[in-house]
Amino acid sequence: MVNREDIEKFLDRLSREGATYQEIEPGLWAVNPGGEFEMNVVVHHSPPVAVLRVKVMDYPANDLTAARLNRRLLEFNATDLLHGSYGIDNGSIVLTEALELDHLDFTEFLAAYESITLALPAHLRELATITEAK
Repeated sequence: MVNREDIEKFLDRLSREGATYQEIEPGLWAVNPGGEFEMNVVVHHSPPVAVLRVKVMDYPANDLTAARLNRRLLEFNATDLLHGSYGIDNGSIVLTEALELDHLDFTEFLAAYESITLALPAHLRELATITEAK
């Protein structure tokens, strides 16, 4: 089973590719991939899983906008995301992926991380047009 130190080694490997990370508390890190979009991917070692999560945006107050946004998020869940999914938590839209620690290796961890960091910027452009439309 992958332990906290193994996750830290995975994050060290990501940092060689330009990401930066900071441990917020034991087993909880904020990872900044760098690049055009300022985002932090939160990585939480929470046996039996590791959870990768990023806040996408605040949930809209307007019901019509929320309905359009919900539909598009569900479409993204079905077509663009292999393992992760969009959800709503405490008034925010989040993108989350959970990885089983039993057989986790760096390749699987990297695939999940890249799924979030590569899909989200493209999705954000479209989601912004939905939330900006009145």
